[in-house]
Amino acid sequence: MNTVSSTAAPLPHAAPRNAASTASHVASSAAPNAPRRWQGLATQLGTRAVNIAAGLILPLLLLGLWQYAVDQHWLAEQILPAPALVWQSLVELWDNGDLTANLAISLSRLGWSLAIGGGAGFLLGIAMGISPTIKAYVYPGFQLVSQFPVIGWVPLLIIFAGIGEALKIAAISIAVVVPVAVNTFKGIRNIPRALLEVAAVYRFTFWQKVRRLVLPAAAGGIFNGLRQGVMQAWLSLVFVELLASSEGIGYLMVWGRQLLQLDIVVVGMIVIGAVGIVLDRLLAWGEARLQGWQRRAY
Repeated sequence: MNTVSSTAAPLPHAAPRNAASTASHVASSAAPNAPRRWQGLATQLGTRAVNIAAGLILPLLLLGLWQYAVDQHWLAEQILPAPALVWQSLVELWDNGDLTANLAISLSRLGWSLAIGGGAGFLLGIAMGISPTIKAYVYPGFQLVSQFPVIGWVPLLIIFAGIGEALKIAAISIAVVVPVAVNTFKGIRNIPRALLEVAAVYRFTFWQKVRRLVLPAAAGGIFNGLRQGVMQAWLSLVFVELLASSEGIGYLMVWGRQLLQLDIVVVGMIVIGAVGIVLDRLLAWGEARLQGWQRRAY
């Protein structure tokens, strides 16, 4: 008995030594990981900086060529304004509120057109993708109508809607309907048939099928159509405002052309490009967030 107790007594003291050695081992193994994380972060930031610098090469070359052409008087200043004059006009238009007011009007038209055209294209794409009957009756005619460019609708829209705000909203909405409907339809058609059979086994209603199957499974195609619709809407908006408008960023460019102040026209071009880039980046961010939601939806 004494022998057993003497050999068992040191056991409680062995646990702290094992825990301490385990903790020291974990700390020693975790220590080298910290420099690796910082090294990976530095590599990622360096790669991003290189990509940004590479993307700036072409704009800087064009800016240098522009300034060189102005210095060499290749074209008159009325035709090719200097970059400094364009910047001055941009600051003045921003300070007096003309640029922000017209840009706000254009963005408002864009929002209404996306709500109307995007909603109509989304519902149409879902209907054609889910219902074979609707697809059989609607899709052939939709393919034919979708081949018409926006400019082809303008004369007909002028007859029915005049040249007011309704014309602009209608024309831009038509430009949005086609990519949203087509990509929504294709996204639904690419859903695996096994998932559709499971929905049939569980006897999903139409709205259950849309909410629990179509939206998660076809989210990538739907968002791709929305992204194309936004870009088409922005380009069509500028075109319609250039054609017939008394407000908006397109009208600002027409106004500068009528005054023979091409610096204002260039300001409008720069703003249009900048807004397009911002919209594209916002949509890319939304698409990244959507992928996480799509994985959780199943």
